[in-house]
This record gives sequence, structure tokens and C-alpha cells, in this order.
Amino acid sequence: MQLNFTVEDDVFRAAAREWLLASVPAAPPPHDGPAARAYALAWLARCHAGGWSGISWPSEYGGRGLSPERLIIWYEEYVRARAPSVLDCTFVALNHAGPTLIACGSTEQKAFHLPKILTGQVIWCQGFSEPGAGSDLASLATTGLVEGDHLVVNGQKIWSSFADVADYQELLIRTAPGFRRHQGLSWVICDMRSPGITVRPIENLAGATHFAEVFYDNVRIPLSNVVGDLHDGWRVAMNTLSFERKTAAVGLQLDLSVKVEDLIALAMPAPGSAMAERLATLRAEAASLRAMTYRTLLREPATASDGSLVRLCFAELAQRVHRATMDVLGAEALIASQATHDYLESYSETIAGGTAEIQRNIIAERILGLPRVKAA
Repeated sequence: MQLNFTVEDDVFRAAAREWLLASVPAAPPPHDGPAARAYALAWLARCHAGGWSGISWPSEYGGRGLSPERLIIWYEEYVRARAPSVLDCTFVALNHAGPTLIACGSTEQKAFHLPKILTGQVIWCQGFSEPGAGSDLASLATTGLVEGDHLVVNGQKIWSSFADVADYQELLIRTAPGFRRHQGLSWVICDMRSPGITVRPIENLAGATHFAEVFYDNVRIPLSNVVGDLHDGWRVAMNTLSFERKTAAVGLQLDLSVKVEDLIALAMPAPGSAMAERLATLRAEAASLRAMTYRTLLREPATASDGSLVRLCFAELAQRVHRATMDVLGAEALIASQATHDYLESYSETIAGGTAEIQRNIIAERILGLPRVKAA
């Protein structure tokens, strides 16, 4: 996909490149815990001070309101500079909670939360998935019953990223238990310091603990923390997921091209060798993903299921890239390193954000028009 940038775009690119060159931290980010929180907040505060925080947020809410073309330029330069991964502790706040509050929140909610997010003062986590409601989100069972001017929440969430270091949570609960499926849900702002909340970190294959289980035992949440209307949480949640599946992961998707080029430089494969052919294929696949990412950002009107195409392509390609890195490193891969950590982390790519199987179902039903899969 060929993009034609203007002279003004080139000036913007030069400014972004200059700032990133001078500002990207030399030390790599910690993987989890309070150290990861401190690092991510410090980086976001630095971005805000330089005028690069909330780049896709509307300017009236403190962002830069960048066009899709400028967003592409920013992330191209961001990954080129090897800046910290966008998938850090601030990801949920910047790419889920903040945009959802902008789209659906009250004036008071926006005024209180948006500045704290943009300036690197708070961490948010997500409370959507449950042990019995992951890919089938509408079957969630955590309840929030109205008592006076509060909701009393009981239940459990799982796979809540950064819950152990979060200040707030975007929490989806069933506030009208008599209703089924998509009806009777509410999207609420949960203060993670509230009495009755227990957080249990989950250690993954890489040894990191950025996922957690969260338990709620009669947790009281003010009704003023409901985003949108009470019992209208499914609509609000679909807004949240639309941000995740369209613009939130652009940096991650473009970063794969950088990783492939770094891998080619590391491997220095002999021309015509099997490894040269394998790396050339990965380079072509990364270019294809980059084109899909650009199309998703630029296509108007947007197609609701574009995000599933990009998400599936990214997840499976990321796993192939990290596996190739292990093969290039050979015995060195047995030594604990960032590459080994990234390889083990990549196993979650086809689970997080909707499993590969769910993404294929969405593509089959909503894009290709195939019959809906019947439950066994």
C-alpha cells in the first residue's frame, strides 16, 4: 500500500524523529510489578511534557487529534527509535478507558479522569473476562446490585492486565440479573483501592505477572461511576473493543517489521539458504501486515470486522517471528534473555484480545458471510 505524504507531513516526521532520538530511555523497561508501573508512568509523563501524549485523542480533551496519516508517521518513527513498547501499564488507560470516557462518559468523569491519564498519574486495568466468560463475553456473571446510590459488586474477573499495580479498572458487570446475554450489563469505573477487592497475580510462561485474577466481595461502587446508562454496558463495551481492534495496537503491528529487519541483520543468512528464504517470507508477511494496518486506519467508512483480520494476522505472525529468532540464536536461546522472554510471551498472542478461533469465526461470519458456527 503506497501512502503519499505532504511536505507538512515530512516536517511532522522530522519533529517526531528528533524528539524520540533525544527522549527514548536508554534502560529497557521492567517486565512487571511496581518497577514496570514506575517506568511506564515516567515515560508517559515525559511524552506529555514533550507534547506527545494522547496523540489520537481529540484536542479538546488534551490530545493531539492526529489524522490517521500522522498517526502512522508517529508510530513508524516510534518503532524506528526502539521506544518502549506501547503494550505497557498505560495501555489500557490510553487506548481503552480514555477513549471510552471521551465517547460515552459524563462531563464529570471526563474532567476527573482524562487529565490524570494523559499526564501519567494513573494506571488502569480491564475487568471484562471471567473464568466462564472469555471469548463469550456476554455470558459474564459478576453482579452489581443497586443499593441506594451504590452498586454492590460480587464475582471474579481473570486475565486482568496490570491489575496488581492499577488505580482504576474498566469493569463490566451484570446489573440486571434477570436479563440474559447482552442485556442488563453496565460498564463502571472501579477504584482498585476499594475494600473487598483481592488481586492475585498470574505468572505466565515467561515468568512475568502482568495478568491477574480479581475477586470482588461486596465491593461498593458509586452509581456516579457508571459510564453511559445503567444496564447499557454492552454498547459501551463495544466502543471500548472497537478502539482496541482498530487503533490501539498500531505500534505493536508496525514494530514487527522492525523486529524482522533486526533478525535479518542478526542472522546474516547465506543467499539462497533455507534461512534466507524463511526470513524473506517473514519480511513479506510483515509488509503485508503493515499494509493491512494502514488500510484499517485509512478506510472510510470503516468496516467493523477489519480489526479481526489485522489481529489474527499479527498474532500468528508475531509467533512465527519470535520462533525464528529462537532458531537463529540456537543454543544462546537457552540463556535467559529478552529474546527468550519475548518468545515465551508470544504464546499468548493467539489468546489475548480474542482467541485466533474466535477471530476466524468473526471473519467467516461477518466478512465472508458464512453460516454461524453452531455450539456443540
